[in-house]
Amino acid sequence: MNQNLPSSDYNFRLKDGLIGAQMLFVAFGALVLVPLLTGLNANVALFTAGAGTLLFQIITRGQVPVFLASSFAFIAPIIYGVQQWGIPGTMCGLAAAGVLYMILSFVIRIFGSGILHRILPPVVTGPVIMVIGLVLAPVAVHMASGRTGDGAAWLVPETTAFIIAGISLAVTILISLLAKGFFKLIPILCGITAGYITALVLDASGFTASVQGSFNPGDLQNWTAPALISMQSIADAPWFAIPDFTFPSWNLEAILFIVPVAIAPAIEHFGDVLAIGNITGKDYVEKPGIQNTMLGDGVATSLAAFLGGPPNTTYSEVSGAVALTRAFNPAIMTWASIAAILLAFVGKLGGFLNTIPVPVMGGIMVLLFGAITVIGISTLVKAGTDLMEPRNLAIVAIILVFGIGGMNFDLAVVKLGGIGLAGIIGVLLNLILPGKSGSL
Repeated sequence: MNQNLPSSDYNFRLKDGLIGAQMLFVAFGALVLVPLLTGLNANVALFTAGAGTLLFQIITRGQVPVFLASSFAFIAPIIYGVQQWGIPGTMCGLAAAGVLYMILSFVIRIFGSGILHRILPPVVTGPVIMVIGLVLAPVAVHMASGRTGDGAAWLVPETTAFIIAGISLAVTILISLLAKGFFKLIPILCGITAGYITALVLDASGFTASVQGSFNPGDLQNWTAPALISMQSIADAPWFAIPDFTFPSWNLEAILFIVPVAIAPAIEHFGDVLAIGNITGKDYVEKPGIQNTMLGDGVATSLAAFLGGPPNTTYSEVSGAVALTRAFNPAIMTWASIAAILLAFVGKLGGFLNTIPVPVMGGIMVLLFGAITVIGISTLVKAGTDLMEPRNLAIVAIILVFGIGGMNFDLAVVKLGGIGLAGIIGVLLNLILPGKSGSL
């Protein structure tokens, strides 16, 4: 893969394999969190993260030391899509989101990178990001309380769930605030581990059984709590197996619902490329060019969708590890990709991940989805957006109400609603309302 690369920075060496595996370890918690929350296959997500990063490296000619993996921005539409259209239909919409990145890359190639900020200014992307986080808030609360994501069924007694979710949340926050060096890069993984150990201890102590008598969710008086963690899925899984790939099926409604969600990650990609450039001291916007990095991201996302994996995005955790280790050689990400692909074929890993109790994920989600909302607010604050200016007020207000309120339009041929509709409305309002498009 290192043939004809214009940059001498790419140096594929066997001795960098361990560093590459470490980069994957940094990304692992967030990488598998998305499929675990959305019902997708974690082994497939590992495979598509590795394959997507390799494709990105080929398109950018091995010049940018980033790792691509599961994007949090698409969690809400994937959860909704899987419920509405199943995984194949949802994958069609996600593949189209990757195509949008590709289109944007060609637009940038023709008009320059400034076109992104004119079409998708902070007054549009900020509230869209906020909607993504706020729409997911009830899912986090349900799961942290011991219920399924839609709140329809109880899985764990509430008292037990709160203990597990609280410890997962607390450890994640404390690690992000107080940890030094390498551990500061893996707060999610630490939180999941703490929650899992707590569940094991509660199971062993019989605490779950002891609270069953007082557990009375509605009319479920005779409900009996199963063990928090069952190892049966690990026993049933083979040691080695081909990931359970799922291929997309055509669904126009899924495309129109999901593609607008890609608006926010497209802008986020620009910021990620600037961030890794600041770490390494190189201008990646100029070389290999933001148009090529965006194209690589789009191709990686569409590839993931064609195989049943979540969309890819550049991981800030891994960029942080690059800054910490000063490992600027992009070939290290090749090793991380190879490790992810090999790990995807370990069937027991998928079986183990399926044993993680719902409240563990719920505790992490409380912080994660709130953080997504805060990123949206930060986008507006950093841009200096005057929200009391009538034009900005109208755009932000309508995006938030349409997105959070669940507004939908049934256009006979297709139904538009939720985050997708909010994104489309935001772009249109920014273009047609009197005043400067993208003005602050």
